[in-house]
Amino acid sequence: MTAILERSSFQDSHGERERARRTHDLFLALEESSDEEERSRLRDELVTLNLSVADGIASRYSNRGVPQDDLQQVARLALVRVVRDFRLDRECDFLAYAVPSIRGALKRHFRDAGWTVRPPRRVQEAQLLMNSCRPELVQRLGREPTVPEMAAAIGVGEETVIEALAVDSCYSPDSLDRPMDVDGSGSATLGGCIGEEDPAFVLSEHRTVLGPLIRELSDRDRRVLELRFVEGLTQTEVGKAIGVSQMQVSRILSRILGDLRGHLTAPGPG
Repeated sequence: MTAILERSSFQDSHGERERARRTHDLFLALEESSDEEERSRLRDELVTLNLSVADGIASRYSNRGVPQDDLQQVARLALVRVVRDFRLDRECDFLAYAVPSIRGALKRHFRDAGWTVRPPRRVQEAQLLMNSCRPELVQRLGREPTVPEMAAAIGVGEETVIEALAVDSCYSPDSLDRPMDVDGSGSATLGGCIGEEDPAFVLSEHRTVLGPLIRELSDRDRRVLELRFVEGLTQTEVGKAIGVSQMQVSRILSRILGDLRGHLTAPGPG
């Protein structure tokens, strides 16, 4: 078994050296060629030769809520851009230039398209960093890292780590129709376990319509409405609070409600 593993390791290492040598030769030919058709063929060959690199990087981001085919496509498109931009006079070899660029493209894809429910950007970036460093921490510690250990590893605050842990399911949240075995019958669904309909939900439209109208009222008129309908005072108590009689409060309320009703029932423009 040891001999087989050593031979496999040698073959992989030999294959990588051969790929790197062939990549360098193709870039050299690309820079020496002035024929655009030939240059296009060389770029295609460079991309084909290094597809395994792009696919390998994409595979490290699998099982995080984004289809593997999408990740592979993003990585390969990034490889095409890298081949187009790379020059041999850079102070690094092709892989040292390509790998960070492909990783960056994948992270941007997660940030821009991978979230069903989109949290703040700092939380998205922290979540990606956590996913990248977690396997190494688990191997080194021999257990799941704590929040302080994770925060120290990725260089963010503990509150950000907690937020990132809380949004882990935002990539692909569960369906509300997912069966739940609550009572042993298996007939319940996740949506049925969340709670009941908010009885105040029907008032949300009313608040949306009335809000701008109430904000246009005078300070005293808004105060009268608040005392009467929010705090529940009688007209006499409202009068005492603002220094007028109960009869004046009644007239004020009638005027305010009439104006509001008129705005609500008035036909829209056009």
